Amino acid sequence: MSLPSSPLFETAIRSLSLVSRGKVRDIYAVGVDKLLIVATDRLSAFDVILPDPIPRKGQVLTAVSNFWFKKLTHVIPNQLTHIDPKTVVAPEEAAQVAGRAVVARRLRPLPIEAVARGYLIGSGWKDYRQTGAVCGLPLPAGLKLAARLPEPLFTPATKAGIGEHDENISFSQAQALCAVQLADFLGGAGKSGEALCKEARDATLELYREAAAYALARGIIIADTKFEFGVDETGTLHLIDEALTPDSSRFWPADIYREGENPASFDKQFVRDYLETLDWNKKAPGPRLPAEVIAKTSEKYVEACERLTGERLPD
Repeated sequence: MSLPSSPLFETAIRSLSLVSRGKVRDIYAVGVDKLLIVATDRLSAFDVILPDPIPRKGQVLTAVSNFWFKKLTHVIPNQLTHIDPKTVVAPEEAAQVAGRAVVARRLRPLPIEAVARGYLIGSGWKDYRQTGAVCGLPLPAGLKLAARLPEPLFTPATKAGIGEHDENISFSQAQALCAVQLADFLGGAGKSGEALCKEARDATLELYREAAAYALARGIIIADTKFEFGVDETGTLHLIDEALTPDSSRFWPADIYREGENPASFDKQFVRDYLETLDWNKKAPGPRLPAEVIAKTSEKYVEACERLTGERLPD
């Protein structure tokens, strides 16, 4: 696979005001009610931004998210405005947004990560081995690593800043966070933060079930995923940020999946596994990646995109 020579680590858009730079996305204001969200090729692992970008990663994240936004719009409305990103920046900046950006509605984010778990892996496996439960939700005894759960679980988490780690919280703690942080915004909407948190839980599980069934038919197991939600001035919940991408999900090849084994993946777990072989304390600055790890990671992202969407990712 030939890789582009100039992946985008950071945007430099001067025609709009920068709102924030996240682990992956650079966000700019488009007027007062919209945002330009640009998916760069940055990669974070263990909540540290690594110095080497992954070619085509931003394209993949945007294409996959847009695919799911469209496919799942009957479950919940989303952030998209369908405005061409190239029309909101200066002509000389169009190359920075081509194929990797969306113009989104400016919504008030819920202060939680909404996590759906369908398989026993990662922190859920560690929790289960210690307590017999995942995030306080009891499970049958005797489950193996990577086992499919009897039913998908909703396990909310806090939103960590760059360099910090998300922390699992209970559903009641998630409701309390939403109640406190959304009280001023929802004052006239006739909704409470607690009710919105319930909506987010129900939407998370429905989105996961539908997406997991679709992906499995295309040879990909979605082991778990996380969503973000935002609310408008009427109190209507929307799916925002990204959806069911290799960054926000664990994707496993279904044909080689075996319960009891640590599965291969289409996502950045490949990079995490490499980093685990290093003498690194998982704090910034992150280590450089070998060329072969960069190339293989890019290939995995592109393959996941093309399997899910059924379309070739444009060069």
